Amino acid sequence: MSAMPPISPQQFFLELFGSQAAARGAIVRRKVRDVERYIGHEAFLAEAKRRGFPVVENAGQFVIFCNNEPIRRLS
Repeated sequence: MSAMPPISPQQFFLELFGSQAAARGAIVRRKVRDVERYIGHEAFLAEAKRRGFPVVENAGQFVIFCNNEPIRRLS
């Protein structure tokens, strides 16, 4: 099994927010475990807040809404 090379916070954010889905204002998700491993919970939430992107957590995943539209829970 090969180990993944270390990733910098800058690389992590470039890959996450540089994705096609993020550019379209869609939804992206990342495992909580990976966020905590590579950049830390606080830094991740601070960057999402800086961009105005809401984040929810469910079942070990962060779901990032790459827009600033309101979120309504329907059920």
